[in-house]
Amino acid sequence: MSAIEIQNFVYYHDDVELAGYIAQPSHDPRAGILIVPTIAGPSPRMHERARWLASLGYSGMVCDIYGKGLMSDLQEANRLARQLRADPQYYRARFRCALDELRRRSQLTNPQLAAIGYCMGGEAVLEMARGGEDIALVVSFHGLLATPMPAQKNTVKARILVCHGQADPLVPPKQVRNFLEEMDISGANCHMHIYTGVVHGFTDPDSDTKPFDAVQYDASADRQSKSAMLSMFDEVFE
Repeated sequence: MSAIEIQNFVYYHDDVELAGYIAQPSHDPRAGILIVPTIAGPSPRMHERARWLASLGYSGMVCDIYGKGLMSDLQEANRLARQLRADPQYYRARFRCALDELRRRSQLTNPQLAAIGYCMGGEAVLEMARGGEDIALVVSFHGLLATPMPAQKNTVKARILVCHGQADPLVPPKQVRNFLEEMDISGANCHMHIYTGVVHGFTDPDSDTKPFDAVQYDASADRQSKSAMLSMFDEVFE
């Protein structure tokens, strides 16, 4: 295995300065993987995930959401998230910009890209797919499934993997049903894995330290969802 190269950098969406972090093998990455963090923004755990992906042969880039890095004030993060989501096209453009940065900074000899996201990041990567981004795969971990701009027929180019906790109070059953109907109508190639009794934030061990009943770590769902993602990587990135 080649050595891992790590870089912190600044990139821009219009006049918004954003902080990026990329970890990748020193040569011949298998594919580029954009990592979209939770509503709190890029965290050390997301950076750790990028390094883990790099150890498996991928270029892993963690993007910024608001231009403020990791947010310690969740109320402020929620305010900024509402502001960003208020313009769905601009919201999608924020992450399209990150994909472009990954293309520029990764040492890929091929154009293969995927995007994975957690919580709000899961919502964001699904918006990429709905918007017709020319990438191979998106993976949503405990992401919100609703959208103001449903996918239109034959516009989704990416394959989709959704890993969802069945008891997630932020994503009620009706939202799941609407999402599956949207995927069916659009003709998207979508896999959905549902973990019974599992709530929001199941991939993050720190969920158990937060004062919210809606979030809780689940080791089995974390392990199984990670395995499902890697299996899809093997299928898509031959």
